[in-house]
Amino acid sequence: MTNEIRLAFAHPSERSEAMADGAPLDRISLRDHTVDVEIGAFQAERGTTQRVCFNVVVEVRPIAAPVDDDVDRILSYDKVTEAIAFELAAERLNLLETLAARVADRILLEPQAMRVFVRIEKLDRGPGALGVEIVRSRAAHLAPIEEIEEEEAPHPRVVFLSNAAMESPLLDGWIDQLQAQGAPLIFCVGAPDVAAPQTGHKMTQRRVDLLAVEQNAWRLAAKDDRCVVVGTRTELDWAMKNGQICVWAPSKIVLDAVDGPSAETTDGLELCQWFAGEMDGLQLCVIGVEASAVGTVPVRLVPLDQAAL
Repeated sequence: MTNEIRLAFAHPSERSEAMADGAPLDRISLRDHTVDVEIGAFQAERGTTQRVCFNVVVEVRPIAAPVDDDVDRILSYDKVTEAIAFELAAERLNLLETLAARVADRILLEPQAMRVFVRIEKLDRGPGALGVEIVRSRAAHLAPIEEIEEEEAPHPRVVFLSNAAMESPLLDGWIDQLQAQGAPLIFCVGAPDVAAPQTGHKMTQRRVDLLAVEQNAWRLAAKDDRCVVVGTRTELDWAMKNGQICVWAPSKIVLDAVDGPSAETTDGLELCQWFAGEMDGLQLCVIGVEASAVGTVPVRLVPLDQAAL
C-alpha cells in the first residue's frame, strides 16, 4: 500500500515503469512544462490566466533500424509540446480532465506512440498544486492508425434574421425555402429591441448582452417547431449531420473561444459573421438589414419584402 501511495504522487515516468507489462518500450518525457492558460469552470477563472504545469511521458515502440541521428525517425519532443499548444488553442476548456484526454489522444495519433501518461496541474488555485493524471493507450483508446478517417465537417448555410424579419409574415416561407436548399441550416439573431440591463462592469455586461441575444433566439424557436436552440459545438455538429434546423445561442462558444470575435456582443450581425467563419459556412444569408462582406464566407442580402429566396 505504501508503495502504491508513493507512486500515485510520483512523476509519470516512475508510474510508467511500474505499470510496464513486460513489452520493451522506450520512453520520452516532458517535465514541468508550464504555460499561462485561461481554463476553469469557476467564474473567477474567466477572463484571466493561471499557470498550468504539464508532465507527460510517452511510451514508444522501439525502432528496429538504426536511428542514424535522424530526428525524422523518432517521436520528437516537439510533437508533445505541439499537441499541448494545439489543444490549448482549439477552445477554452473548463476541465483539466478534458484537456488531458485531448492531449493524450493527439499524441497517440503519432505512429510511434503506444501509451501516454499526462499529468496537468494548476499552480495558482491554492497553496499546493491541483491536478489530474490520466493514462491512455493506443490499444484501448484508438483504432489502428490505418482505420482512422477524418470525416469532413459539414458546411452550413448561416442565416441572420433582423428583428423585423423575425416578425415578418414571410418567415415561414423563408424557412421552407432555406430548408429545401439542402445545406445544414443555422439561424442567428441579434439582441431584441428592448435594451438589456446595464451592469457597469465589462465582463458581466458581456454575459448580459449575450443572454439577451439568447432570449431572442428562444423567441425565434417559439415561432417554428423546426427550429431548435443550440449552444455547443457538439450539438451543432450533431444537428448539421442529422438535418435539424438550429438557432444559435452564442454564450458558450463566444466565451470559450480562444480567438473570439472582435465585435461587441451587442452587434448581432458582426457576431453572426464571426460565427459563420468559425463554422466554415457555405453562405451567410442576411435578411432584413444591410451588411458588408466580412471574412471569407459569401454574403447574400435579402430585403424584407422579398418572398422568394
